[in-house]
Amino acid sequence: MSASLPRSPELLHCASSRLVLIDLQPRLLAAMPDAGRLTAACRLLADGAKLLHVPSVATEQYPQGLGEMIPELAGLVDRRVSKLRFSAAADLAWPPAAQVPDQRFQVVLAGVEGHVCVLQTALDLLSQGYSVFVAMDAVASRRELDWKLAGERLASAGAVLTTVESVLFEWCETADAPEFKSLSGLVKARGL
Repeated sequence: MSASLPRSPELLHCASSRLVLIDLQPRLLAAMPDAGRLTAACRLLADGAKLLHVPSVATEQYPQGLGEMIPELAGLVDRRVSKLRFSAAADLAWPPAAQVPDQRFQVVLAGVEGHVCVLQTALDLLSQGYSVFVAMDAVASRRELDWKLAGERLASAGAVLTTVESVLFEWCETADAPEFKSLSGLVKARGL
C-alpha cells in the first residue's frame, strides 16, 4: 500500500486519542479473575500512551472506601479523577467531541468492571460524539457472562472492540516511527 494513501478513519491515531483507565483499585481488582493479567494489560496501555504522547486519565470509584488506584499504575497516568457515578464521563469534564479544542475525539477505555463502569462510560462518551475503543483484553468483570454481554452491548452501540496490541500499533502507525523499537520491546516484555 502506498504511504500517500490516507489512513482509514476507523484506525486510532496517537494525535487524536486519549486513554482512560477505569477504577483499577485494590478492592475492585481483588474480585476480578486473573487480576495480574488485567493489571499487566493496563500497564502496557499506560506505558504505550506515555511513550507515544497520548494523554491519559484514571478514574477511582469512591476511593475512600475502595482505595486509590494501585501504585504500579498510579504514576503512569497524567491525572486521576475521583467519582461516585458509575459512568466517568461527567467527571472527566470533557466537552462534546465536536467542541474538543485539541481534536482528541478517540477514547480508549480499559479497566473494571466491564458491564458497569466501563460500559456506562463508553455509552455516555458515545452519546457525546466521541469515537470509543474498548481494549477488551484490558477489561474485566467478576463474571464471564457480564464481560461477554458488555462487549456485545458496546459493539451494538457503536464502540469498537479491540485489543491492547491493536491499540498500541495503531497509535505507532509505522515500523519506522522513532518509538517503534521501544514499543515493540514493551509488548514482547509483557508477553500478553
